[in-house]
Amino acid sequence: MLLLAGALRAAAVPGFARAVAVFSFAVALSPQSARCVLQRRPPLSNSSANCWSCLHPVNMFNSYNVKCYHSKALTSPYPGSHVERSQVPENKVGWLIEWKDYNPVEYTAMSVLAGPNWADPQINEKGFSPKFNERDGEVERKSLNGLYVVENGRPRNPVGRTGLTGRGLLGRWGPNHAADPVVTRWKRDGSGNKVAHPATGRNILQFVAIKRRDCGEWAIPGGMVDPGEKISATLKREFEEEVLNSLQKSPEEKAELEKQLHKLFSQEHFVVYRGYVDDPRNTDNAWMETEAVNYHDETGETMDNLPLEAGDDAGMVKWVDISEKLKLYASHSYFIKLVSEKRGAHWSEDPGPECCE
Repeated sequence: MLLLAGALRAAAVPGFARAVAVFSFAVALSPQSARCVLQRRPPLSNSSANCWSCLHPVNMFNSYNVKCYHSKALTSPYPGSHVERSQVPENKVGWLIEWKDYNPVEYTAMSVLAGPNWADPQINEKGFSPKFNERDGEVERKSLNGLYVVENGRPRNPVGRTGLTGRGLLGRWGPNHAADPVVTRWKRDGSGNKVAHPATGRNILQFVAIKRRDCGEWAIPGGMVDPGEKISATLKREFEEEVLNSLQKSPEEKAELEKQLHKLFSQEHFVVYRGYVDDPRNTDNAWMETEAVNYHDETGETMDNLPLEAGDDAGMVKWVDISEKLKLYASHSYFIKLVSEKRGAHWSEDPGPECCE
């Protein structure tokens, strides 16, 4: 029945049958895939967190064992406003579930409607003909999660209903691409020796965290990819602006920062995650996607020589010990967990039962 419903919707949306067909094919291949858009992420206990991290981290959405959830993307009020989302029951999140009475609230922030250079015009505005699911000039409108459906001229959130249409605080219709640099080092004592957690014996990893000005939550530094900008350039630029306050530095100071950071950002690194992000700013028509990349300072020498100074969107910046107790913005706790696993660092005092073969 789900496959048939998908096919009928494909026929009703000219030009985008392929998008629905691809998604329906994934549902047919794996019963677990069908649950992707029907479930919200429950609170992560130790055991469920371990199970979740067994999924392929680079692109969970396209994995046949994928689990995609809306949690923060269903919260009210919408960030920076008093707007309440329409309530979406857990069993009505997925678009494949028919819901004739679905009546989401329409909201786009005035800061977006004012037409800044980082934002699209309204869909019906004269002269605006976005090319969805492809690169549109300098703007990347392709999703890291594959094809998405466009309905009545508007892109549709690939994970499901959010109770809000429009763009909210997001500038682009469809995917809004960001980059998150996860810069880490080992925690060391006064003698320079690595510090191990007393319960697990694993070394404690630290990462550079910022406190966001907009919501007051701690997060990985990062930001939006500018049109035409490479991800690698975004990662480095955002780290400099938010963690080292490079925008307020003199040309000479900037040059010195560049010199010191070159070693860190040019060394071997790994992509922690690429894809959809459960973000409180997401709507039915606009959503966040990110590429999170870990840059590790093994000796600590590079970052020890760089004084942390909050800048741009950051209210505070500091080194934070990594553990399951961290409460971070959006999906950032999950990204940090993946890094700790990759580095063999401490994460949980109670790892729970093993769930992966």
